[in-house]
Parts: sequence; structure tokens; C-alpha cells
Amino acid sequence: MQLDIVSPDKNIYSGEATAVLFPGVEGSFGVLDNHAPMIATLKKGEIKITKEGNTEELVEVSGGVVEVLKNKVIVLAE
Repeated sequence: MQLDIVSPDKNIYSGEATAVLFPGVEGSFGVLDNHAPMIATLKKGEIKITKEGNTEELVEVSGGVVEVLKNKVIVLAE
């Protein structure tokens, strides 16, 4: 799936991911390929991105909103 993480001043991450774990306001949650459409709010924490070949990358956010739609994930991060 395509993952884009943007903040008001820069593009933090853009690329393919096989799984993403988010620090949701109501608890952590994961998104996999072909996930159902959803919108959720994020709290301060780390977004864990799993890429092809099981390599991982962590991105620190102070909060934000995530939208999942048609195998594309967009994060508007603070």
C-alpha cells in the first residue's frame, strides 16, 4: 500500500509499506494491504512502518489524523 506522512512544513515519508502500526488516541492499531476505509486520530508516539523484506522504520509524531482509502494511507501529522 502507498503511505504518505506529511506535516505542515515538510513531507516526512512517502513510499510503499506492507504494514503500519499507529499510536491511536483510543489505542494502537495496525493497517495492512487492502484495509477497509477509515479515519482515526493519533496521539503522540511512534508510527512503525514495515516495508518489503520486513525492514522497519519508525517515525515520531506529536499527534494527527490518518485516512485509509483504496489501499492508500495518508497521515497528517503534527
